Amino acid sequence: MKFIIRILVSTLAVLATSYLLPESMISVADFKTCLVVALVLAFLNSVIKPIMIILTIPATILSFGLFLLVINAAIIMIADYFVDGFKVHGFWSALLFAVILAIVNSVFERLQKKDEQQN
Repeated sequence: MKFIIRILVSTLAVLATSYLLPESMISVADFKTCLVVALVLAFLNSVIKPIMIILTIPATILSFGLFLLVINAAIIMIADYFVDGFKVHGFWSALLFAVILAIVNSVFERLQKKDEQQN
C-alpha cells in the first residue's frame, strides 16, 4: 500500500513540477504520462541510480554530495528517453526539474507524515 501511495505522490510531484516550469523546459502530455514517468523514475532510482552512485563516488565526495544532483538529472533524461509524452529540453532543464521534483516530493512526504502522526 505504501508503494502505491509513494507512486501517487511522485505522480502529483511530476505534475506539479511540470506546471511550475515553462513548456520550453519540460513538457508532460497528461496525467497518465505523469504516472508513467513516476513509475519509470521509481524503477530507474532503484536499479540504475545505485550503480551510478557507486561509479561516481570520487566526484560525489569531491563535490560534497552535489554531484548527486547531476545523477538525478541524468535519471530524468533517461526517463525522458523511455517515456513518450514526457520531454526534457536539455541538461539544465533536467537538473532544475530534479531539484524541484525533490523539493515537491519532500513537501508531500512531510504532509503525509504529519497526517499519519495525527491519526
